[in-house]
Amino acid sequence: MDVTAESYANEPVRYPALHVVDLVAEGAAVTERYRNMVINRVNDSCLRLAVFDEVYRWHYHPTSDELFVVVSGCLAIDLKDNRELRLQPWQSVTIPAMTVHRTRALGRTVNLCFEKLGAETVFIDAPSTSGRAI
Repeated sequence: MDVTAESYANEPVRYPALHVVDLVAEGAAVTERYRNMVINRVNDSCLRLAVFDEVYRWHYHPTSDELFVVVSGCLAIDLKDNRELRLQPWQSVTIPAMTVHRTRALGRTVNLCFEKLGAETVFIDAPSTSGRAI
């Protein structure tokens, strides 16, 4: 997975308002191991569709919460304090701004994410339980 903070923030919006989007077809069409795309813009936020089967890097968003909704598969979200949140289809969770986390797909996972459009992403080294990066 070769994702940069700049590419994440500058992902183009795929569909304009008043365009009906088939999210099942969008997810099914993804053949890469990782794909995260902005589907629509909603005010100053966006709806992202992510399809992946691997681990995303540790990071946080300084000014944007993220709301995850799993559509298929199982999504694990690891938090800096060693908690793991596991979401099954049609479960959701909000990760507050400034919360260090990473997502892990447990098999192929399709999820929706609502966040500020162009949200800044800060990638970090993996946190350790002692508070030092590992």
